[in-house]
Amino acid sequence: MTQVLPAPALAPPRREIWLAAWPVTAVMVLSNAATPLYVLWQQRIGFSAGVVTVVYAAYIVGLLGALMVAGVASDRLGRKPILLPALLLGALACLLFATATTVLTLVLARLLTGIAVGAILSAGTAAVTDVAGPRRSRLASLLGSTAMVLGAGLGPLLAGVLSETLPGPTVAVFVLVAAVLATALLVIVRMPLPRRTASTGGSWVRLPAVPRANRRQLALGLAAFAPGISAVGFVLSLGPSLLSDLLGTDNRIVSGATIFVLFTAATAVQFAVRGLAVHRILLLSAGATIGSMGSLLVAVHGASVPALVLAALLAGAGQGLGQLGGLSLLGASVQPTRLAEANAALNAGGYLPAGVLPMLAGFLSDRVGLPTAATAFGVAVALAALLGGIFVARRRSSEH
Repeated sequence: MTQVLPAPALAPPRREIWLAAWPVTAVMVLSNAATPLYVLWQQRIGFSAGVVTVVYAAYIVGLLGALMVAGVASDRLGRKPILLPALLLGALACLLFATATTVLTLVLARLLTGIAVGAILSAGTAAVTDVAGPRRSRLASLLGSTAMVLGAGLGPLLAGVLSETLPGPTVAVFVLVAAVLATALLVIVRMPLPRRTASTGGSWVRLPAVPRANRRQLALGLAAFAPGISAVGFVLSLGPSLLSDLLGTDNRIVSGATIFVLFTAATAVQFAVRGLAVHRILLLSAGATIGSMGSLLVAVHGASVPALVLAALLAGAGQGLGQLGGLSLLGASVQPTRLAEANAALNAGGYLPAGVLPMLAGFLSDRVGLPTAATAFGVAVALAALLGGIFVARRRSSEH
């Protein structure tokens, strides 16, 4: 049996909960820092838009692989034994990015990034909940979720600005990210977390799941989160190239700022709706994702930059709201000894389509053109969001 030492009787100061979210932000800064730089690597190494989506897919493979291990291991061994190696892998990814001269190096760097992010999405968000305690689980879900999207937005903004203003355009940002990861390492070392001892039952490597009693909460979260993060995945993988074509510029500050705006929207909207019932948050997520895909089609077929920016904003809102709703449902209902695995299950279910669909759209765009590929992708994701919204609404009405 897993044994958990009793938590301190007194609730920690609020600043401790905010500080516990910093490692999540730090690793997520790395997650998308490479996005504005693909144009440079394409020019230097030489590869197509389809290859860009393969590099992105390597990140998803690493992430999903980590989610199959990190959640279970974190619940059994504790958060720190998972988080500390994750930060070291992130630092190694920074080194590979900074010295990359081949596609294989980029793929390996993205793979390691995915592993680090998978660990942080499961053990890192659970650590925030552990520090907060049961009375502040809603605050912990909010901080864990916003830490993810804030970090994911800061990475490409920093990459865009530093690559345009400093020598070594593919080096400077990863030096900075490595320094950020070092500060997160210090935070984790001093983080007040309960210690766990390993259990002997069950496999250590498995598809992450939730207890039977919590399957409904997971399904409701995925109904909104999966379409939302799939929309974001498309914007991240092909959005910079599309924006470059529409504006006739390859300025990396522009593409980095666009992605930052996407995740800023995802951060801001979560604070704006924090007082709403969770089912309303999930329905808003579905609506934002549908609106994002509609705006994307207008942008592609009408060569409209404002429509592309709106698509990015709404995609960020869709992901952020779905993520917040899902984490809130799990954080309030899943026992602490299964929480990291439950968070891993939510993220695995969301990131799988987020990796597959943009990759298919990327290869399809090489064959039939970006407008046709974007149309097929947009319709598929909008339909998934609509069905997810209907599912949430029906499950809510069946409870009354």
